[in-house]
Amino acid sequence: VLTDPIFMCGATLANYFSLPFVFFMRGFPCNLHYEAPQCPSPLSYTPRLFTFNSDRMTFFQRVENALVALLELVYCNSFYEDMIKFSSEVLQRDVSLLDLLNSASIWLLRFDFVFEYVRPVMPNMVFIGGINCAQRK
Repeated sequence: VLTDPIFMCGATLANYFSLPFVFFMRGFPCNLHYEAPQCPSPLSYTPRLFTFNSDRMTFFQRVENALVALLELVYCNSFYEDMIKFSSEVLQRDVSLLDLLNSASIWLLRFDFVFEYVRPVMPNMVFIGGINCAQRK
């Protein structure tokens, strides 16, 4: 099943029918596209979205980065709360957001790794940068 992780319907459907599924995405809120496959993403090095920090942060920028990461957890849990309840009803067991995301077979990341911060990725994560790029007129 080729699915978008923003709407967890594809992941729920694939888990229900015990099918492998592939995430195809540009980004995922709350840095879950690195947390779910268990990629190292230390807060002291990797800047969070919307902080506009570089990978060389001062102490106060690192503190800000950690606080934003904590706020993202609250935001993501509330954003996906209804979907987690729906998935739990369909799968007839308690599931968490990471339970649904961890079972992805392949993550197709529409990132261009040249523009992203250097970090290790898992073997099932494939960068396919350059897709959906129109030639500028």
